[in-house]
Amino acid sequence: MAAPRCPAAHPDDPTPCDGPAVVTVLDAANAGADGCEHHGARLLASLDGGRVYALPDAPAGAAIRVFKTAGATRPFAWTERGEDQ
Repeated sequence: MAAPRCPAAHPDDPTPCDGPAVVTVLDAANAGADGCEHHGARLLASLDGGRVYALPDAPAGAAIRVFKTAGATRPFAWTERGEDQ
């Protein structure tokens, strides 16, 4: 059985979390999901008008790392790279 993943992980994205949930990613309508840095960045990259905020117990710089990674990540990256389980 696969390990549970963070709420920010898209159901079609087969990649594992890179740690605990450390950020909240919000869309333009303020709907959001908590996520690890990896899935938070992938979610943010796939949104128009998305924002990222660090959770209270997140390590320093978590939100800016997610923001920078999202800027270098294609939207829905798992579909374009042919990632599979």
